[in-house]
Amino acid sequence: MRGGDLLEPLAAVSLPIPARPFLKWAGGKGQLLDIFEKFYPVQLRKGHIKKYIEPFVGSGAVLFNVLQNYKIESAYIFDINEDLINTYIVIRDNVRSLVDELSKLEQGFLKLNEEDRKEFYYQVRNVYNSYDARNNDLNIKRAAQFIFLNRTCYNGLYRVNRLGLFNVPFGNYKNPTICDEKNLCAASMLLQKVHIFVGDYTESARYIDKDTFAYFDPPYRPLSITSNFTSYSKYDFTDEQQIQLAHFFEEMNERSAFLMLSNSDPKNVDCNDNFFDKLYENFHIHRVRARRMINSKSEGRGFVNEILVTNYAVM
Repeated sequence: MRGGDLLEPLAAVSLPIPARPFLKWAGGKGQLLDIFEKFYPVQLRKGHIKKYIEPFVGSGAVLFNVLQNYKIESAYIFDINEDLINTYIVIRDNVRSLVDELSKLEQGFLKLNEEDRKEFYYQVRNVYNSYDARNNDLNIKRAAQFIFLNRTCYNGLYRVNRLGLFNVPFGNYKNPTICDEKNLCAASMLLQKVHIFVGDYTESARYIDKDTFAYFDPPYRPLSITSNFTSYSKYDFTDEQQIQLAHFFEEMNERSAFLMLSNSDPKNVDCNDNFFDKLYENFHIHRVRARRMINSKSEGRGFVNEILVTNYAVM
């Protein structure tokens, strides 16, 4: 497990520009922040919550929103995706070296024609897939390649096969932003006081208490076989794991923490599917509208409901 246990408590951070998520991410919550803020606990808005935790950090849209708009004393983020967490740590601890590596990739890529860009992309992907994640000497380069692939692959997907190899094809964008130096530096400043860990959501239990607001954003339950984008690591997130997560949610509720969880709404395709309604029947279930941003078919890019579960009444 990697982390920042010696970091000082989070204080107000003054940034030159607002920090935004540095990745495209399937299910990213950037488009929903205005809605989500209405569902945050009132205690967060009043400054009474001291700690923020994300057990599935992903692109961190909610993390960035909370850190820049609410007064908390400490923050903890977790994800089972080692490369994602490595990138967060590199941005926090060594952003200048990361910018140098990304700049090289950007300059080498953008000067090429379409066919050569495609070849460049697959060369980077092959090198990325050849790394041993335990080799710490490669962390900065690997983080740069992680961002490069995210910015230049098809639809910004992160998908791996059963062997854990990144297998998303080339995206063919005209002028992708690969090295967003200003945003990376702002994100680095924001992350300075954030504790960052590789691990599944259960690792967050040791930090969750009555002064905590924890937001759970697990891999979504697919609405159909063709919409299954849950494999953002080499581990699937099955219905059984959704059930285990619900049990964990109940356990953390017993600690009097403030909890919010999001997921897909199966009633979008089957009005009789009460999977989450039964799973979280002891909590508050809300339905919000969201635009589906990643789908291989144009007719699939529309508004659908997502669910938000809270263990507190929304004011």
